[in-house]
Amino acid sequence: MKTAEIKLTVTLDDNNVPEHILWESTDSTNKEALPVKSMMLALWDQSYKNTLRIDLWTKDMPVDEMKRFFYETLQTMGDSFLRATGEKNIVEDLRDYCAHFADKMEITQK
Repeated sequence: MKTAEIKLTVTLDDNNVPEHILWESTDSTNKEALPVKSMMLALWDQSYKNTLRIDLWTKDMPVDEMKRFFYETLQTMGDSFLRATGEKNIVEDLRDYCAHFADKMEITQK
């Protein structure tokens, strides 16, 4: 059995606001920690049947990039949901919402 480790390092200011976020993985070809401006981590607690979450962003994360980050996250959640469940119809609805979100947030879709 193979084991991989994902490491997150968050540097906080005096008010506990993230200044820097670095992530690295033992399974990555890149052996250096990479900087990121924002992260969302969701874990399923099967005992309590709920989600444990950590959402962090650095204080210099631009609002336009945060909007794009949410858009991309919603899109990739649809991809994951489709792979996990095969529920095509609801994923199409989510894609429609993502297009609406992009329009309202004035995000250029790629």
